[in-house]
Amino acid sequence: MNVRRSAAVLAAVAVLGAAAPAAADSSPSPTPQALPSALYGDTDPQYDGVWRQSLALLAQHAAGVEPPKAAVGWLTGQQCADGSFAPFRADPSAACDAKTMVDTNQTAAAVQALAALGGHDAVTDKAVGWLKSVQNKDGGWGYTAGSPSDTNSTSVVVGALAAAGEKPGEVRKGGKSPYDALLGLELPCTGKGAGAFAYQPEKDGSLTANADATAAGVLGALGRGLLVEPGKGDGAAGSCVKAATPEQAAANGAAHLAGALAAKGYLLAATPGAEDQPDVGNTADAVVALAAQGDTAQAEKSYAWLEKNAADWAAQSGPAAYAQLILAAHATGADPRDFGGTDLVQQLQAAGPAAPGKTTTAEDEAEDEKDSDSPFGVWWFVGVCLVAGIGIGFLISNRTKRQQP
Repeated sequence: MNVRRSAAVLAAVAVLGAAAPAAADSSPSPTPQALPSALYGDTDPQYDGVWRQSLALLAQHAAGVEPPKAAVGWLTGQQCADGSFAPFRADPSAACDAKTMVDTNQTAAAVQALAALGGHDAVTDKAVGWLKSVQNKDGGWGYTAGSPSDTNSTSVVVGALAAAGEKPGEVRKGGKSPYDALLGLELPCTGKGAGAFAYQPEKDGSLTANADATAAGVLGALGRGLLVEPGKGDGAAGSCVKAATPEQAAANGAAHLAGALAAKGYLLAATPGAEDQPDVGNTADAVVALAAQGDTAQAEKSYAWLEKNAADWAAQSGPAAYAQLILAAHATGADPRDFGGTDLVQQLQAAGPAAPGKTTTAEDEAEDEKDSDSPFGVWWFVGVCLVAGIGIGFLISNRTKRQQP
């Protein structure tokens, strides 16, 4: 999923986090001269176009809504010939080249959305092939091809592999699977941050607990994607036990999240130099992770907090934020059409094709006529991370900044 999470666009190569993939940016971002009418949202898609489109399509699928054909066609048309995706390519008719900065997060999110919708095997198979080709020797993935593995990127790719019918544990490089990489990024059960996941090791090799990475890591260790069916379990978090398996690592991470959420029902956004405030996007991601693990009790409590406090955040943050909340509702068995008096599905749809202010471009018209499995390409502005504040959780959300005790 910042998506999850909280996609916070920072600068080259540093992935800060959310959905994403994620952090909500309440400030307006520059709008391209011709914003594609098939794209969800009305902000500059340069850094998160494919990510937010993927989450929007996935959330509508979860809510039982068939997304507009134009929106799906726009997403498939963003694929490069080698199978990868980048955040946004204004001219999909131009081939991707060495300057096209593609990334694993956008690619994996697109796979999860298109696999859920069905009928796009040509696109998803090629994307999975590219993801396998850029797997690191430790079994994980970094945000861009060749960059060091991180929990968020590895987890969203695991979700893509599972969605496409692969067995993540059997996807290996140098004898290592993605689960090996995730186990190496989890903190031990003693000391500060016990059981949590780090985004990446610090320069000295130590691990620092990160809430966003932990939510992503739980899903990744469980072999799950951003779309999680209503959780089943005994409703309570377990205690941290030394993890020898990905399942135990997921249980440890969930226990850490449950402990962090217990006091107030939400996670904090630890922004340097600023007062602590609720991190809505990461809280939504944590709800999904807890539901997947089976800690339904805390998941439902934190979802109730979201119902009371997240509507304004979503309205300011845009379609990826609405999608995050819909996915949290789905994971807890709640009705996204009655989210504290707000119809999340309607709000998300209103941000899509034919929304007021959108301009139909020649590319849109051509896309409507193209086969939905078109392999054409994309370009990406490297490194970077996501969209400040959306809380897209996994992918890009103040990941390295949000450290959870």
